Amino acid sequence: MSLVIIGSVAFDTVETPQARRERIIGGSATYASLAASFFTSPGLVSVVGRDFPRKFLNLLKAHRIDLQGLRVKAGKTFFWHGRYEQDPNLRTTLRTELNVWRDFRPILPESYRQAEIVFLSNLDPDSHDHILSQLQRVKLVAMDTIRFWIENKPKSLIKAIQKVDILFVNDEECRLIAEEINLVKAGRKLQAAGPKIIIIKKGEHGAMVFGKNFVFGVLAHPSERVVDPTGAGDSFAGAFLGYLDSSARFTQREIRKAAVYGNVVASLVIEDFGPTRLLEAGQMEIIKRYQEIKKLVSF
Repeated sequence: MSLVIIGSVAFDTVETPQARRERIIGGSATYASLAASFFTSPGLVSVVGRDFPRKFLNLLKAHRIDLQGLRVKAGKTFFWHGRYEQDPNLRTTLRTELNVWRDFRPILPESYRQAEIVFLSNLDPDSHDHILSQLQRVKLVAMDTIRFWIENKPKSLIKAIQKVDILFVNDEECRLIAEEINLVKAGRKLQAAGPKIIIIKKGEHGAMVFGKNFVFGVLAHPSERVVDPTGAGDSFAGAFLGYLDSSARFTQREIRKAAVYGNVVASLVIEDFGPTRLLEAGQMEIIKRYQEIKKLVSF
């Protein structure tokens, strides 16, 4: 087990100006794991209630995702209800029910403790040390965060950021944490806090990667069909880390390619509600979109 992803597996109710879907499968670890599975066989650590459909767990297994770290617990599964505006970058959380996620304290199976890459996906920053103490051979620690932790646990979040190698944030989160309006200054400020790599996700505008001696900008794959943006950022991170795991090299060249693959997979998930497109797509579709981006940026 060389890549372990720790985060939520959930039910989502999603509203857009065009439609509404009730209690579809969601969660940060769901999207990240499915995205990573295009490149590697990730291990998933999470918890669900007994109301979670076994059929979907079988789908995850069919996509090469190891579920030894997924607990099924008495109670209800984590639930989120959100609404998107005409501009899909604008989202309002209407309801959150933590349920079995409320007191979840991740315990990694023995085989997961040998993982070389770990992704801490939108977790309470106070839980990071407990998780990292269980890992025996980890080479690369990545994390994502959300506005809730930025506003409610800023000191704990900064401490957590100082201990990771890669930080994924969107442009709003980057500015909030760094307290800088200029995105380049904000990215560099966060990098100075400890992480070797800062990746700023910019939605339809692609992403920026800040490394030790380089800045790399990647264009988003053009998409005329944006149905549901939920999980796009998690999918970007999962694909990014899945590709790095498959390449087994953390060079600048591989990091740049990983960012392109992250955008490719994120461009899939927005085309339908939930993780539908991640479940449908094959390797040839990933390769085709990767080649299309290469053509877009070559001159």
